[in-house]
Amino acid sequence: MEALCSSSSSSCSSSLLTKQALPSCSSINFAAGVGSVSVLRSSMPSLKTRSFPNSIRKHSLIGIPRASVAVEQQIQKSKVALIRIGTRGSPLALAQAYETREKLMASHPELAEEGAIQIVIIKTTGDKILSQPLADIGGKGLFTKEIDEALINGDIDIAVHSMKDVPTYLPEQTVLPCNLPREDVRDAFISLTSSSLADLPAGSTVGTASLRRKSQILHRFPSLNVQENFRGNVQTRLKKLNEKVVEATLLALAGLKRLDMTENVTSILSLDEMLPAVAQGAIGIACRTNDDKMAHYIALLNHEETRLAVACERSFLLTLDGSCRTPIAGYASKDEDGNCIFKGLVASPDGTRVLETSRKGPYASQDMINMGKDAGQELLSRAGPVYYDLQLVFVYDGCLI
Repeated sequence: MEALCSSSSSSCSSSLLTKQALPSCSSINFAAGVGSVSVLRSSMPSLKTRSFPNSIRKHSLIGIPRASVAVEQQIQKSKVALIRIGTRGSPLALAQAYETREKLMASHPELAEEGAIQIVIIKTTGDKILSQPLADIGGKGLFTKEIDEALINGDIDIAVHSMKDVPTYLPEQTVLPCNLPREDVRDAFISLTSSSLADLPAGSTVGTASLRRKSQILHRFPSLNVQENFRGNVQTRLKKLNEKVVEATLLALAGLKRLDMTENVTSILSLDEMLPAVAQGAIGIACRTNDDKMAHYIALLNHEETRLAVACERSFLLTLDGSCRTPIAGYASKDEDGNCIFKGLVASPDGTRVLETSRKGPYASQDMINMGKDAGQELLSRAGPVYYDLQLVFVYDGCLI
C-alpha cells in the first residue's frame, strides 16, 4: 500500500474547534482521476463523535491535523460491491457520500450487507488548483468534471454532488434524478472578534472565495475589505481565521451542520442579509442514463420538494448563464399556503449595484421552472449592456469544502 500523506498531527492555539471526517473499516478507494488507487492507514485519538454509519467519525480537535482524512480499506475477496459511489475527498463530500450510503442501506436490504457499497474518492480540478481564485481558473464543473467522467466510463455507478457545484448542463449519458432533503440554506458568520458583519470595524477583512458573498457584503458594508482567494475546506479556512489572516469568514450553514461543527458559528445571516447560492444545501445523486438498476436504487431517496426547488433555481441560473457573468443568488421555497416563493439576485462584483426580483406561483414542476426563467429574463433586461461588458468569468458558487 502506498501512503498518501503523513498521519502526524499538530495543534494550534485557537478558540475554534475543528472536526474531521474519519472513515475507518470501510471499503474506500482514493483515485487521482480514477486510474490509481492508494490506501492510507492512520490512527487518531478516540474522542467524542457523532453517529455515522459504521465507518465515519468526526473528531473534535483544537488545531488542524496534517492528514486531512485517514482511511482504511477492507479488501472484499468474496463479493463485488453492488454500488460504487463517486465523491470528492473533502470531509464534507465524504459526509454527504456516507449520508447517501446510509439512506441506500435503509431503503434496500441487499445494500445493507457488508461490502455492498463502496466509496470511490476522486480528485477534481477545483481540488487540485488552490492557489488561484475560482474566477481566475474559469470554466464550469470545477468540482464535478472528473467525477462525471468516472461515471460515464463505468468506474463508478452513482455520483454524489453538492448541487451548487453542478453546472446547469449535465454531461451526455448522465442524469440527475435525485435530490436528498435540503439542509438549512443560510450562511453562517464566523469571527473571533465580532458578533456580526455589522459589528466589524471599518477596514476589517472578510475571507471568502464566493463572488456572491463578496458582492452582498460590499453592498451592505462598503467599508469592509474582502479577501477573494480565501479557499480550502472548512478546517483550512478556520485555521486561517485562527491565524488572523482575516477577521471573519462566511460558510454555508448546511456544510457546518453536516460536519457537526456548528459550535464555531458566531451568528447566522438571514435570507434578507445574504441570499444563498442557487441549490445551496442540496445534495444531488447522478447515474448513467441507461442504468435502470441505479435509477431504481436512488429513486426511493428522492425528496420531491427539494428537487422542484432546485429545478426552479437552476432554471433562473441557466437563463442568466448565457450572457450574465456576475454574482448570482437564488432561492425557492414553499410558503404556508403551499405556494412557491422565489427570490433572485444579480450584482456587480464590487457590490455597487444589486438587482433583485421575486416570484410567487404554484409549487409544481413546470410552473416553477417557468418562474425561474421569467425571473432571470427580467434581471437580464434590467441589468442592461453594462453587465455583458464586465467580461467576468462566471463560476458556480461551489462548496469549496
